[in-house]
Amino acid sequence: MPTETASSIASILPDFVALRRALHRQPELMFDLPHTAEIVARQLQKFGFDEVIEGIAKTGVIGVLHGQDGPAEKADARVLLRADMDALPITEATGAPYASQTEGVMHACGHDGHTAMLLGAACHLAQTRNFSGTLIFCFQPAEEGEGGANVMIREGVLKRWPVKGAYALHNWPDLPVGHFAAIHGPVMASADGALITVKGEGGHAAKPELARDPVVCAAAIVTAAQTIVSRSISPFDQAVVSITSIHGGEAWNVIPDTVTMRCNFRCFSETVSARIFSELQRICTATAEAQGCTVTVERPPSEPYPPTVNHPAETNLAIDAMRAVAGPENVHLDLKPAMASEDFGFFLRAVPGAYIFIGNGDSAPLHNPAYDFDDRALGHGIAFWVELVNRGLPPAS
Repeated sequence: MPTETASSIASILPDFVALRRALHRQPELMFDLPHTAEIVARQLQKFGFDEVIEGIAKTGVIGVLHGQDGPAEKADARVLLRADMDALPITEATGAPYASQTEGVMHACGHDGHTAMLLGAACHLAQTRNFSGTLIFCFQPAEEGEGGANVMIREGVLKRWPVKGAYALHNWPDLPVGHFAAIHGPVMASADGALITVKGEGGHAAKPELARDPVVCAAAIVTAAQTIVSRSISPFDQAVVSITSIHGGEAWNVIPDTVTMRCNFRCFSETVSARIFSELQRICTATAEAQGCTVTVERPPSEPYPPTVNHPAETNLAIDAMRAVAGPENVHLDLKPAMASEDFGFFLRAVPGAYIFIGNGDSAPLHNPAYDFDDRALGHGIAFWVELVNRGLPPAS
């Protein structure tokens, strides 16, 4: 990276440390991000962006920045850079002077850092515009469970601004600050599930022979569901099936009529995910019939997250950018795919791109009350975004 670029990033870094901490103090959940979105939009306007569009997916913000040649007319001269903005319903335990001022809500996944890094890159790139084409800066709500990426796509982000590639990064605890990591192919698992309702005939606990016990039936389903991965899915297809909640009955001496269960399953292929759901339906139906009960197996109301799968050329481009910023010895390519999920998979299902990781050092785990984003990572993240743009949309010769 040129010395003047590094010096420019260093000069603006204190401002974005302060901004990150301001975002941390006032975390917001899911789509309800008025304060965060307002900060992002006003920053982009201050930087002199060509367009700033608010209100996509309720509180999403798009910033459009043209390079030295003006607006790109074709998708192959546009790139999308995404940062997630939402926090989590967790009570903070960091004790930091900038700790959350909103009871029961905190930035426990570092989205405040992701937003600050991308805004830092936006500031630098708006000052220089040393690229050819158009950048689409996507600040997204509701990554943590409601598929904000999918909503932004449904509301026309990729139709209005077709792009040749989409990129996102996530901080990673235990990866040293100043280091990066990338994975070819599947990176994060899908997040899918089912609501299972078992109906029997309730009765007195003293006379179970006069009832059709949905609790016993549900217990048989819980056990049988564990055979999906071990007996119905190839051992070469990684998958996890978990029954995560069971509800039925209230009294000590009453067999209930109904038991409801939630099932969560994760894998790295939408084909495997469909197979898991089909097998779950088969097991539930056959088990209920054998026990004289009935059962329904329904999808959750929200669309499942697809797996996040990196594309080869875009991943290599990101790796080259990371190596230029951090040095080859600080770029790790041996990180294992995670069974956690990420709604950037919706973007990568629609367009080529890559999802990569930046070190957060020896911090508490993600989604932990003691987690905090390491501000030392901000400069490295800003530098990565700038270098990625230099390689993805280089200036005209």
